[in-house]
Amino acid sequence: MAESKTVVYGAIAGNVAIAVTKFVVAGISGSSSMLSEAVHSVVDTGNDLLLLVGLRRSRLPPDHEHPFGYGKELYFWSLLVAVLLFGIGGGISVYEGIGHVLRPEPMRDPKWNYVVLGAAALFEGSSFALGISTFLRQKGPQPFWPALRQSKDPSVFTVIAEDSAALGGLAVAALGVYFSHRLRMPMLDGVASIVIGILLAAVACILIYETRSLLIGEGADKEMLQTIGTLVGRSETASLTSRPLTMYFGPDNILLTLDVAFHPDMRSADIAAEIERIEAAIRTRYPEVKKIYIEASCLSAAAATTPAAATTPPAQQDAGVTRR
Repeated sequence: MAESKTVVYGAIAGNVAIAVTKFVVAGISGSSSMLSEAVHSVVDTGNDLLLLVGLRRSRLPPDHEHPFGYGKELYFWSLLVAVLLFGIGGGISVYEGIGHVLRPEPMRDPKWNYVVLGAAALFEGSSFALGISTFLRQKGPQPFWPALRQSKDPSVFTVIAEDSAALGGLAVAALGVYFSHRLRMPMLDGVASIVIGILLAAVACILIYETRSLLIGEGADKEMLQTIGTLVGRSETASLTSRPLTMYFGPDNILLTLDVAFHPDMRSADIAAEIERIEAAIRTRYPEVKKIYIEASCLSAAAATTPAAATTPPAQQDAGVTRR
């Protein structure tokens, strides 16, 4: 979580400096694509502030109304960021570009545009590098692209996506400024603004898709589920009776429920010890699994008529099978 905040703070610092400079130069040069880039930087700054709100609220402790905590707050604010990036960032850029195409104005002084675009590329590149380095530390041995798609930390992959769109937008803006001035066709600067808007909207749609999946209750990947099944299957006295169920309540907060059948000759104390072993093995392999609920039953058909919780020691029927 601390690394995620560092990434967001770095992005905010860069976007504020870039936005101010872009607005000044857009006013001097009259460049439509530069104005779109300035709006883009303002939107990115606001989005990063919303991510900080999400990071802060996601750390609130559980209470009566939210017994599993507020981890999904981060997903909500990340979804809001994506919607704003689509509506404000992409929408205003396309609108400004269309206006410049319909009413083209000659560019007055393009050299400042190049200076700002170069400085912006430096700042955005630094923020992008910080986000990538943080993500590389988080992903472990997984390949880059599969790990990025499976990442459950929207604060990091949102910054990476925004910075990627920003660097792409800067390249488009530079081409728009160059060709509109070189070919004496100011409408090309407006076309570049439209392309930037479409780029922002496309990135926003990707973020909306990814965040939506987390917000509605995405579970762990197949590899984790298979490994958990293997860990339980190592026991000679217990076996899974159904597929493990999981849900992300935050980037490092997974809820896990298991239906486990135990040998009918086992005593309550032995079942409790085996449950302890299973939970310890799972948490050692996956520290992000914060809560584990185990529904215990008997292997024999005769004992199946006994309520499942009856084979669980009284101390474990309510919260004992949950290790906080």
